[in-house]
Amino acid sequence: MKVDDTRALSSEELAKQLEAAHKELFDLRLRWTTKQLVNHRQMGMVRKKIAQLQTIMREKELGIR
Repeated sequence: MKVDDTRALSSEELAKQLEAAHKELFDLRLRWTTKQLVNHRQMGMVRKKIAQLQTIMREKELGIR
């Protein structure tokens, strides 16, 4: 999902996506420790997604955009 599409979401939808991203990161870390994760770059992409969601939520909170 692109950043502009993410900015159009409501606060509740952003919170749901953030929770899902945190769960996905937890699952990836679990797979990493059990040596089942093939593509370790997924963890970085999910962390970036979490950072984007948190930034957009903060922007909405402050009324920047």
